[in-house]
Amino acid sequence: MRESVNILELSKLKIDYIGFIFYSKSKRFVDGRLNVETLSELPKNLKKIGVFVDEDLDYVKLQIQKFDLNGVQLHGNESPEYCQSLRNLNLEIIKAFSLDENFEFNELNEYQNNVDFFLFDTKGKEHGGNGVSFDWSMLSKYTIDKPYILAGGIDLQHINDIVNLNDNKLYAVDINSKFEIEPGLKNITKIKQFKAQIDILNKV
Repeated sequence: MRESVNILELSKLKIDYIGFIFYSKSKRFVDGRLNVETLSELPKNLKKIGVFVDEDLDYVKLQIQKFDLNGVQLHGNESPEYCQSLRNLNLEIIKAFSLDENFEFNELNEYQNNVDFFLFDTKGKEHGGNGVSFDWSMLSKYTIDKPYILAGGIDLQHINDIVNLNDNKLYAVDINSKFEIEPGLKNITKIKQFKAQIDILNKV
């Protein structure tokens, strides 16, 4: 996200995380539009996450300090050492992996002590935001005792499937492209509907 009014509207929905993309090749790149004062108005329990792709560490640290980020989501080929260097700053570290039928979950082993969460997205031409879901049955091959975040083309139609996963390692759901009016501008009404339906089913 990057538009102040949109950000403040979303913050009223009692969500847990909000993401800001600092990857210049993304159509959702913050591109100087992210207002520091707006972020200072957000609820303290709403975690601000910066999304980066193979970025220089000094640049990442600069954005963390400038926008008072609570964590980072790393969508490139960042090494375990890279992840740990940011984790040492008392940040929440989310390492994203793009999945297709050829993905080997043993790739995650070397990262499990250097991150807080894995994020599983769909492999596509972009580093996220492709609007396509992967085959969630693949998650049965995930045996590491580390919570994960589910991403990749999630829409209202997936609500029952998400709840039915019934996986105690599923920590959060990352919604993005299917809940946009345009890149970087979220559809607040649709997100409110998604959250309400998830909450209802979780209580059943």
